Amino acid sequence: MKDPIQQLNKIFDSRIRIGIMSALAVNEALNFNDLKELMDVTDGNLATHLKTLEENNYIKVQKGFIGRKTNTLYSITKNGEKAFRAHLDALEEIIKKLN
Repeated sequence: MKDPIQQLNKIFDSRIRIGIMSALAVNEALNFNDLKELMDVTDGNLATHLKTLEENNYIKVQKGFIGRKTNTLYSITKNGEKAFRAHLDALEEIIKKLN
């Protein structure tokens, strides 16, 4: 079996990206403001992390409107679920080896 440390995904090194992926893994979709509140980050900081996750096809972005106000929804992709699960599995393996 491969070394679990080698199985960790660099994209998920950030606590904010792990938080975003965790939130989206248990919710069908969340909007920008909900994620911002959950992560307790600035607009720019959140936008940067969301862009990285989107560029790697880990999240899907759906822009729309609620009345006249823009509403951007984020959801996890199948690829994102698979990559995040592999990352979490690798973390579990590392923790098991410590005991």
